[in-house]
Amino acid sequence: MLFRVALAVAVLVIFVYGLVDVIRTDARLTRGISKPAWIIVMIVLPVVGAILWLLMGRPRATVPARRQYSGPTAPDDDPDFLRNLELRRRKQAEAARLKKLKDDLESKRDTGSAGTGSDGTGEADTHDTGDVK
Repeated sequence: MLFRVALAVAVLVIFVYGLVDVIRTDARLTRGISKPAWIIVMIVLPVVGAILWLLMGRPRATVPARRQYSGPTAPDDDPDFLRNLELRRRKQAEAARLKKLKDDLESKRDTGSAGTGSDGTGEADTHDTGDVK
């Protein structure tokens, strides 16, 4: 009785392991027949299908090469993004500096207009009137 239970558990474990392994394997890496065909074989012949999968259909132990991404994975890894960020920062700093200079110039004009002469040059009217003393 105990032997039958152990055998049933072993069959179930092999079947589930083989089926999950087939499902998780990339379709391009299966050997022998296609991935859907392996799933059908596993369902129709649970123990035999699992053993065949493990011996013949499973991909070799070589790890597939990872895909080489053409672009950076994050913005801070992208040299173009960082360069543009630096240019933007410089332009903003230059614009702020120019605005400050313009505001300073306008404030000097405003304070300087109170002491200007009639000609607007900022000097008092000292021209000769022709009076002889």
